[in-house]
Amino acid sequence: MNIAVIGSGGWGIAAAKLLCENGNNVVLWSFLEEEARLLRKERANEKLLRGIKLPDDIEITTDLKCAEDKDIIVMVTPSFGIRSTAQKIKQYINKAKAIVLLTKGFDADADYCLLSDTIESEITNVPVVALTGPSHAEEVARRIPTAVLAASKDKAAAEIVQNTFMNDYFRVYTSPDIVSAELGGAMKNIMALAVGISDGAGFGDNTKAMIMTRGISEMSRLGVALGGKAHTFAGLSGVGDLIVTCVSEHSRNRRAGLLIGKGVKPEQALKEVGAVVEGYYATKAVHERVRDMDIELPICNGMYSLLFENKPLHDVFRELIGRNKRSESEQDIW
Repeated sequence: MNIAVIGSGGWGIAAAKLLCENGNNVVLWSFLEEEARLLRKERANEKLLRGIKLPDDIEITTDLKCAEDKDIIVMVTPSFGIRSTAQKIKQYINKAKAIVLLTKGFDADADYCLLSDTIESEITNVPVVALTGPSHAEEVARRIPTAVLAASKDKAAAEIVQNTFMNDYFRVYTSPDIVSAELGGAMKNIMALAVGISDGAGFGDNTKAMIMTRGISEMSRLGVALGGKAHTFAGLSGVGDLIVTCVSEHSRNRRAGLLIGKGVKPEQALKEVGAVVEGYYATKAVHERVRDMDIELPICNGMYSLLFENKPLHDVFRELIGRNKRSESEQDIW
């Protein structure tokens, strides 16, 4: 396969390395000429992926024309850059069988829609596959056993991606439920930020477990409301991604949350982490997305109050604990 990986952050580097080692011809696109020059010279970005070297066969470029004549386009720019990148690259896409979306988040410029919808609105003739799940770039790049989900409305495209990415340490499952797969990948960042805040504030494992399990309920509730399937959230793109993002030292969302929980202002915490903290933006996205929907998302609402309305941390948790009594599940029948 001839493949263009659009975005040279940690995931872009890890994906390019994996695809090249799987026997594909890979070109890696970088937004910044300085970054591209460093990757060409050092074949590495020690700040993002310490000790990881890119194979010499991978071409590094800043020219989006690299998408021309490629069988697969892998999109891994930050969420806020997905639309503009799709607009610029679509003129070159002429042979692609699938566009693989590795970025997790929402489109703030289009009523906070899912990123696959954004790509499909700009590039109308190529199916989109969301490749998502518990997959820290730091571990994938080191060939640590990993399993993910390739979700798409198009079965053939999902299977092409499965066959292209899968190897002896990277297992890929398929699913038609791209709505839930994407939503799980985006909303778990909110929960990981909340878990980090809880840990930073000195709360315990009980609180962490409460946020994670009730967080899955909120993710599933919104997913079903948007046309997804509840069972998808019990899999890799739901529970799996939630666990790894909430407990891992690699998680930028968790690290930012730890700082906020210790009293650092959210804006300062984002600066100290030094990379995109998608959970911060996803919190606002979910708040705006459900503004006119009759749907209960207490953790997401509490996070919005804390991050964007300056509500004190202990007031947020007190409100979460003190909500009206109810059964755990809407399905409970006595």
